[in-house]
Amino acid sequence: MPKNKTHSGAKKRFRVTGSGKLMRERANKRHLLESKSSRRTRRLSVDVQLSPADAKKAKKLLGL
Repeated sequence: MPKNKTHSGAKKRFRVTGSGKLMRERANKRHLLESKSSRRTRRLSVDVQLSPADAKKAKKLLGL
């Protein structure tokens, strides 16, 4: 029986914590950072948990 392949796009975007939660990075922290306030860029630096609906789809793509 062949093995399932992990979705390449999903493995770059999501990470799994030790307890099994799926985390993602926030958008808007790639470029044009000078115009954004330090408070905003700090807030965008923190990883957030995936919403339950998205987590279900992402787990399928990651093969979890």
